[in-house]
Amino acid sequence: MAATDEGASGAGPGKRSGKRLGERSGKRTGPAARGAFGTKLVQRVSATRAFARVAPLLIPAVDRAVHRLSGGRTMLSTRLLPGVVLHARGARTGQPRHTPLACMPEPDRGTWILVGSNFGRPGHPAWTGNLLAHPEVSVHWQGQEVPVRARLLAGEERAAAWQAVLRFWPPYAAYQQRIEREIRLFRIERR
Repeated sequence: MAATDEGASGAGPGKRSGKRLGERSGKRTGPAARGAFGTKLVQRVSATRAFARVAPLLIPAVDRAVHRLSGGRTMLSTRLLPGVVLHARGARTGQPRHTPLACMPEPDRGTWILVGSNFGRPGHPAWTGNLLAHPEVSVHWQGQEVPVRARLLAGEERAAAWQAVLRFWPPYAAYQQRIEREIRLFRIERR
């Protein structure tokens, strides 16, 4: 996901109409922008095993519906975390796949991090296999289609990104503790 978002102003990578990626109308986005009590409560709930059983069935379906009904402008889950809709091809079938995902914008780099947590369930989410097989994809970000290239992070780069992800959304630590596999992290960049 090319973490940059050029608006009609041609502001350049990482900017949209004079605002950095992840900023809307001068307000911060993501968990830090939400009320402390509400965010802490959602973080606690989202770290539970019960949430991991129910969320994969409900959240993507609701996000797809809201995204479609809003003309691609929003998803329900973006009320708490920034999100994109990943447009990729299936790893085995080559068929188009449209997956709503939370993301961590990296405004200083003009990129985003996608976290393959699968809500703390054992297997890697299918979309991560799709990115490994076909890394040139696109994302829908704040009403715009952005062509991007995904790259699986490893080594020190992954370790640094993982620490940033945990500061951004601490429940990812609970997900990692529950599973044996290493959660895949992808950095997406504009093509």
